[in-house]
Amino acid sequence: MHRDHSAATGPAPGPAAISPAAEPTGTEPAAATRATGAADIGPLAGFTVGVTAARRADELGALLRRRGAAVMHAPALRIVPLADDAELLTATKQLLEQAPDMVIATTAIGFRGWVEAADGWGLGDALLGRLRGARLLARGPKVRGAIRAAGLTEEWSPASESLAEVLDRLLEEGVDGSRVAVQLHGEPLPGFVESLRAAGAEVVGVPVYRWMPPEDIGPVDRLLDATVARALDAVTFTSAPAAASLLDRAERRGMREELLDALRHDVLPACVGPVTALPLEAHDVLTSQPERFRLGPLVQLLTRELPGRVRPLPVAGRRLEIRGHAVLVDGELRSVPPAGMALLRALARRPGWVVARADLLRTLPGAGRDEHAVETAMARLRTALGTPKLIQTVVKRGYRLALDPPADTKYADA
Repeated sequence: MHRDHSAATGPAPGPAAISPAAEPTGTEPAAATRATGAADIGPLAGFTVGVTAARRADELGALLRRRGAAVMHAPALRIVPLADDAELLTATKQLLEQAPDMVIATTAIGFRGWVEAADGWGLGDALLGRLRGARLLARGPKVRGAIRAAGLTEEWSPASESLAEVLDRLLEEGVDGSRVAVQLHGEPLPGFVESLRAAGAEVVGVPVYRWMPPEDIGPVDRLLDATVARALDAVTFTSAPAAASLLDRAERRGMREELLDALRHDVLPACVGPVTALPLEAHDVLTSQPERFRLGPLVQLLTRELPGRVRPLPVAGRRLEIRGHAVLVDGELRSVPPAGMALLRALARRPGWVVARADLLRTLPGAGRDEHAVETAMARLRTALGTPKLIQTVVKRGYRLALDPPADTKYADA
């Protein structure tokens, strides 16, 4: 169960949409000037994205920040090398019983560890015999050296040392009907195995590492708290174990249902591919996935999805767009404190309608019973927005967004 996306299809409105889209009816020179600045901010400006990856997190975070997003990194697992493991033994026996057509070696330490483990089981010569009969592809010079040290010869290795290039080559050649052994090392490449299987290959994973919970669980707990509080706009997943680990930690803290509710309704779960999404979709979480199982397309997906979940409002001759932790006013990004965002979201649920101070007070975190807190937070909100007229004070009643009437209002009864 996932959202299907293509480059030619625009993003569907998400659950975070606030109100029907509308264009401003007023025009002002200052507004026009600020609108031209919209191109200066990234498409993800104002949004906060959680990253659960253990490996390649820096690369993913850089891609997101380059597009304007704030990033919360919380590796949901760590990768521990295997000295001797039943899963590795099982995979090795599978390859001995049925030879692979090709073997993809991803790390030197992992490849050496695999051969050494096979030697310890008395299967070293048999494994090397199988590897000699297969097409050997090495990710880079270090693993190429390990292959040659074992008395083997690789068929090809990319100059870029990138598994993305390996994947592109294999998909271009065609792997339909091939039996491919992939030496796994944590996250060899998000979507790598999925892409090969989608192209018709039978993939045997060789797990030379084991997934373990992170040594420091603090960042994961902070990410869980932020997700449940809707302080994140999206959470990215590049491996199924990371998704499963996050769910497991949430269950241990007694907040799994709260997490699932947030991911089902308000926080976008973005997965690099269908295998990664399985732990979430097993709990009826609708995930978003790019067509190509790579980091770049995953980020591109977010740049379409997150802005598409927000509806612009025509307010006091300005175009108002409420994002995760900031607001766009005529294309200009305005940082807004959490209390102000709480008030603004409450007003935007019914734009143009008066919201009583008592109701607004209930939206403020830890505000107590003093309605003066609303006035203080409202003053700071107006200052942050830079345009006080966006929010009107209705004497003895409350506040409202100064929503512009539709251009065709006078013809509504015609």
